[in-house]
Amino acid sequence: MPGLRIGTWNLENLFRPDAGVGAPTDLTAYDAKLAALAGVATALEVDVLAVQEVGTPAALDDLAGLLAASLGGTWQTEVAAADGRGIRTGVLSRLQVLEIEQVSVLPPLLGPVTVDDSGEVLDHVGRPALRVRVDRPGGGFLDVVSVHLKSKLLSFPGGRFNPRDEDERARYAVFALHRRAAEAAAVRTFVTGLLADHGETHPLVVAGDLNDEPTAATTQILLGPPGSEIGTGGFTRPDQGDRQRLWNLAPLIPEAQRFSRVYRGRGELIDHLLVSRAVVGAVTSVTAGGPVPESVGDDPRARVDKPGSDHRPVVATLAS
Repeated sequence: MPGLRIGTWNLENLFRPDAGVGAPTDLTAYDAKLAALAGVATALEVDVLAVQEVGTPAALDDLAGLLAASLGGTWQTEVAAADGRGIRTGVLSRLQVLEIEQVSVLPPLLGPVTVDDSGEVLDHVGRPALRVRVDRPGGGFLDVVSVHLKSKLLSFPGGRFNPRDEDERARYAVFALHRRAAEAAAVRTFVTGLLADHGETHPLVVAGDLNDEPTAATTQILLGPPGSEIGTGGFTRPDQGDRQRLWNLAPLIPEAQRFSRVYRGRGELIDHLLVSRAVVGAVTSVTAGGPVPESVGDDPRARVDKPGSDHRPVVATLAS
């Protein structure tokens, strides 16, 4: 094995036919979607893949079956609870799964987050994250936390994707930002407890669709203690922050490929791999793989029956 390959991929409404909003309308479209997803994952030779937007858990099993046929091995699937739209985070792994744990609790001092004009509040992570511990080849383990933070794409009352006016747009942008920040804080609090000041020896990957780019405030929340980012002078100088710090692997993606989605004609990197000190030194390469997806706008219904995904996977190779 050339190395251990860990990735993250938003699979875009992975439902069986007619099973939810955005699901394929017939078996032909579903089979085309699965074939496209399996083709990309096979080409990247992934071993563990954190996934998002899993609608029908059985559909993830279908994808696992295709990967077993192309890559070999026994593929396990694990999923978290669904959100209000029926989508979930999950993990696909051909490494043995040792433990699973759902992450859904907001930090107690943060309090509920207002999500709309009616005053409705969210007192938990809207799409629970999922921690899966896998058996690492050669000994030891690896924790992978699959995450899907609140979308940047805004939705409005009545199922609208366009606001009535700019005041409504501004309010709902703030609602979404507050929710995304609270969910990032929840995952960060969980990671802090999991690492327990042992980041140098605890191998951990936070992998997912963070719905914003590397320098966004919500993405930065997940990193923990500031400083020592890849490409800075502090990266090669260990300090006490390394016990809790996560490193975003985004700078290691070749610049021309540093995007995971195309929004309104512009490439953006919103899918990320964040790793502990115990992992960052083992990274040999990082790529955003697969074909360039078509540009998307603000109405996710426009891609019903399209094959593949509107995201590209981000995959890191770790030395064996």
